[in-house]
Amino acid sequence: MARIQAYLPRYAPVAHLAKMGAEFAAIATVDAVERYPGTGSTDFWGISFAFSGIDQQAMSREELERELTLMQACWTFFDEVRARVSAEMLKGPRGGGRDRDRIVRHTLGAEQDWAAKLGLRPPDGTPLTDAGLRAHRDDYCMAIRAFHAESKLARTWPLRYLIRHTAFHTLDHAWEMEDKDLSGNRD
Repeated sequence: MARIQAYLPRYAPVAHLAKMGAEFAAIATVDAVERYPGTGSTDFWGISFAFSGIDQQAMSREELERELTLMQACWTFFDEVRARVSAEMLKGPRGGGRDRDRIVRHTLGAEQDWAAKLGLRPPDGTPLTDAGLRAHRDDYCMAIRAFHAESKLARTWPLRYLIRHTAFHTLDHAWEMEDKDLSGNRD
């Protein structure tokens, strides 16, 4: 729990972007709300492709909108980070690692793969410009809302899991870019 508690300040910009800064500032401690077995990806990447009990619970429209707001704040934070960090990233101890544009392509590519679970397909060969990315993300949120209205899964993924997974993946790579930034533009 101490490690999670230590990360609280890193979530503050997202809470602020989601207009939940005051609510977030009131958090003094974190609690585990559920423990469940992970998968091989849990040890390797720190994320599980297993659904929690919470992921599988129905959510109200208000809960859905709150979760979408947080996911969108993660996207905004990611975009702000990618705009201010260096193109070249700090290399690992053996000289390896990805540069900013490869991290961005990976993050957006994974998101497009998950969008297919909602029946969304980007046009072939279309670069993700800022306008194209906004349109993709708007479509992503609209599709999630439509699936929610029909109580449908995103193929096999519960919607709450899809939203959480998208938000976490986006935020994780925003933090990766911040941590490996060579420009000194931390905030």
